Amino acid sequence: MNKQNYNLAFVFPGQGSQSVGMVAALAESYPEVKQVFEQASDALGKDLWSIVSSGPEDELNQTQNTQPAMLAASVAIWKVWCKQSEIRPAWAAGHSLGEYTALVCSEAMSFEDGIKLVAARGRFMQEAVPAGVGAMAAILGLEDHQVVKVCADASENEVVSAVNFNAPGQVVIAGHTAAVERAIAAAKEAGARRAVQLPVSVPSHCALMQSAAAKLEEQLQNIALNVPKMTLIHNVDVAAHSAPEVIRNVLKEQLYKPVRWVDSIKFMHDQGVTHFVECGPGKVLIGLNKRIAKDAGHMAIYDPETLNKALEQLND
Repeated sequence: MNKQNYNLAFVFPGQGSQSVGMVAALAESYPEVKQVFEQASDALGKDLWSIVSSGPEDELNQTQNTQPAMLAASVAIWKVWCKQSEIRPAWAAGHSLGEYTALVCSEAMSFEDGIKLVAARGRFMQEAVPAGVGAMAAILGLEDHQVVKVCADASENEVVSAVNFNAPGQVVIAGHTAAVERAIAAAKEAGARRAVQLPVSVPSHCALMQSAAAKLEEQLQNIALNVPKMTLIHNVDVAAHSAPEVIRNVLKEQLYKPVRWVDSIKFMHDQGVTHFVECGPGKVLIGLNKRIAKDAGHMAIYDPETLNKALEQLND
């Protein structure tokens, strides 16, 4: 019998957490991992497990491969958790792409639909902006409002905006390459500790993604959506939704509006969440979440050791 824990949130990472060989250690002990990847490969008509386990890295890092690979890896970890524990989180959220994983794990969206959707999402994002035209950069050590002003001042009729509010003093910006470069220089002048361009091929969550959002909207109309079985907090508006048409709309808007991660974690913490578990490859979100909800418990599940640690702590 499953037990829902109202003080527990599972959070799912997005692009940037991928690596060749991710979830390989779990796959050795838990057959659910390979089963999930077999389903994903069947849905996509390509061997996703081969790309994830053997690379090459360049192929894994192509956004149309990264997105389904990350979704499959995180869902596989979730399936392993569900087999090993009766504890279920009452809360869920996903960072950018991770929001689709959260929808699949909360049974609001089927796994097959989710895999096909994020592969298409990655393709649409890549098509929206030719290589070299767009860029993203991380700005560390400035207040949110300072980063917003830096972008406004640097735009000069081009697009550049704050797109990921990841943690206090850590904001990612995106837009036209030249405008991002101007914003980097302005951020340094304003006292940023670091301002560096990121190695990504797509300027996510800014106005340059509106053509991708229009194509995604068409795909979303063909997807069956159910009421999530967890309270799922969305990136765009830091709110939970149950109506399919509203969920479709926030997923469309998510492509060209900021990821409000700080607000999402704060909101769940304010509602009584005392433990956050990152369910997916790597520990990117743990690093952010520890800085947002300092007095909460934080852990990640990405290999047998971290799985066992989480089982011990949460099953007590």
